[in-house]
Amino acid sequence: MREILGRRRRLLPWRIGRKPGRSAGQLGAALTFATEWRWPVLPGVALDRRDDSRCACPDPDCAVPGAHPLDPGLLAATTDERMVRWWWTNRPGAPVVLATGGRAPCAVSLPAEAGVRALAALDEAGIRLGPVVATEERVHLLVAPYSLAQLGELLYARDHVPGSLRFHGEGGYIALPPSETGQGRVRWERAPLPGSAAPWVPDVEAVVDAVVDALTRTGVSAPEL
Repeated sequence: MREILGRRRRLLPWRIGRKPGRSAGQLGAALTFATEWRWPVLPGVALDRRDDSRCACPDPDCAVPGAHPLDPGLLAATTDERMVRWWWTNRPGAPVVLATGGRAPCAVSLPAEAGVRALAALDEAGIRLGPVVATEERVHLLVAPYSLAQLGELLYARDHVPGSLRFHGEGGYIALPPSETGQGRVRWERAPLPGSAAPWVPDVEAVVDAVVDALTRTGVSAPEL
């Protein structure tokens, strides 16, 4: 059975059926990820209160405004319920950041327009995908954890991999729904099925091969990525 619900449906990222306010949504989502799915999370730095297009971190040219850890740092990511509750009780609007790798999913991301084309092509080809996270700028396909050695072998084996494909593996992170970031609201482009079990995710090899082949078939060139 496919682990996604429909095509590009924007479903609620916390437990389906609830309709809490934004703060409750952040905490509820973080608890689901951490305690039910065992995905280590931590709060992102959030946006500047005076200018919601800018990051609250000290870097004026931050490339991922609001969507990265700062204090606490990435190594603090946890599945501990008490810590998660404490963080989002004190910082209710903070983005929910997933520390990728280890036992948590990793991700492969590409620019939004290319991502929409790739997903359509993968649907047509009958490729099974796991959850997909999207912002206004990028599409993130969640994949099973992989090592740097495994990724290196994968990239070496291919004649060409578009330079704008990004790999979020061990030591990386991505923002999860329903976070608000400088790239807009983070949403499920393909939502996990409801339930307490952690969503199924495919191997990185299958996703990279399918995405690159799909982009080639649909005529998306490297510069468009």
